Amino acid sequence: MTNDPRNLPPELACLHAGLPAPEREAPFGIPPVFASTYHLQGDPAGATFPYGRDANPTWLALEEALGALEGGEAVLFPSGMAAAAAALTPFLQPGDRVLLPKDGYHAVRYYAESYLARFGVVVDKRETRGLEASDLKGYRIVWVETPSNPGLELCDVAAVAEKVHRSGNLVVCDNTTMTPLGQRCLDLGADLVIASDTKAVNGHSDLLMGHVATQDPELLAAVRQWRKLSGSIVGPMEAWLCHRGLQTLELRFERMCASAQAVAERFAGHPTLEALRYPGLPGDPGHALATRQMRRFGSLVALTFPDQETALAFETRLGLIFKATSFGGTHSSIDWRYRWDPTVHPGLLRLSLGCEPTEALLDDLEQAFAAL
Repeated sequence: MTNDPRNLPPELACLHAGLPAPEREAPFGIPPVFASTYHLQGDPAGATFPYGRDANPTWLALEEALGALEGGEAVLFPSGMAAAAAALTPFLQPGDRVLLPKDGYHAVRYYAESYLARFGVVVDKRETRGLEASDLKGYRIVWVETPSNPGLELCDVAAVAEKVHRSGNLVVCDNTTMTPLGQRCLDLGADLVIASDTKAVNGHSDLLMGHVATQDPELLAAVRQWRKLSGSIVGPMEAWLCHRGLQTLELRFERMCASAQAVAERFAGHPTLEALRYPGLPGDPGHALATRQMRRFGSLVALTFPDQETALAFETRLGLIFKATSFGGTHSSIDWRYRWDPTVHPGLLRLSLGCEPTEALLDDLEQAFAAL
């Protein structure tokens, strides 16, 4: 592997972290290694590859790259939700309290309420906006997702971490919406960062992947142990494909964020909309905070129509933009979030800007608005 990958700036880490040292006539990257069993003699202590559930050379290459991006060390998982479970379950005991975002990704709440609560973990929820100003005492884990999915609310990660760390507890940051190119949560004080690499990191809508990252060796060991014992492991082909997708993240994310900014500026205040949220707009409630803690403003725009009927009518009139869940891919997509989470405004559409030419996306949205 490359020497000192964490010394690489994030934009360069996308391309160069996790690659083997250059060698004459050797390929640039690590090929997928398909192995469940490795040669192993004697005491397995200290072995990198004792068994296929412990490690794989293809995983390690991608983990090195993701760790360089995050400013820590990363552990791969076969989906974003598998990563979320790994950032919660090993660190909670019966009687512990966990605080989740009321307006964040719904599946994390459902997991905590359906499974963690069954084993005596107390699950509380609060809104993302203003979380840093609230009382955070007594929570073993405070989970933040900023910008939140799908409403794009923000909270101050550094301020939350400063409060939570006073009592020796943990902050977990779901950074899926931003990627490490848009926001580095470990640098802001989070103890653990999770992300669904299904989204922008891979970026091609063709695999599921997730990771957990940290700068703390003890937390890292606990996450790796959870992966080993739960069997929540990644296939080598998926890891190789995700590493290949990662190499274009900087280029893709730049276009995606630029298009999101253009869309937000064009349609903010449109008479058909009840609200448009994008942290890059000076008038957005989270803009001042976004300029302090984010490196870019992201590729998502939240469009809120007065009601479900108007939102669905708008969605059906789009031609270029796909109607689909998930986000962060090369193709722009739009999702009616109420169908997944009834706590969301029934008129909210989450728009994910992809890599199409910005003007083509603006034209497609323009004609859909005009058709209403």
